[in-house]
Amino acid sequence: MPAGTRIVACALADLPPGEVVRVDRPELTAPVSVFNVEGELFAIDDACTHADESLSEGWVEDCAVECPRHASAFDLRTGEPSGPPALVPVRTHLVEVVGDDVVVEVGTPRPE
Repeated sequence: MPAGTRIVACALADLPPGEVVRVDRPELTAPVSVFNVEGELFAIDDACTHADESLSEGWVEDCAVECPRHASAFDLRTGEPSGPPALVPVRTHLVEVVGDDVVVEVGTPRPE
């Protein structure tokens, strides 16, 4: 999928605060997860860079998601891991609300 490709992840009503939605479609090269943290939306690649575990199954605290397998945490704003065993960041993606939909621009990093 070319950088900057826009996809509708879900309806905003289907992603209340504290929830996550995993988007896995044939047109995506890899699944993307969209998190609602206290009303702010974040989109990252779903796979942990250490063990290819689904981050949508992890635990969210503050603005980080912890991998359910080996406890590496990734900052949802930057994709950076908190430390070993993961050393490589996950990609972030631009996410916005368009009308009633949550739209992810896959391949376009979230601005810092």
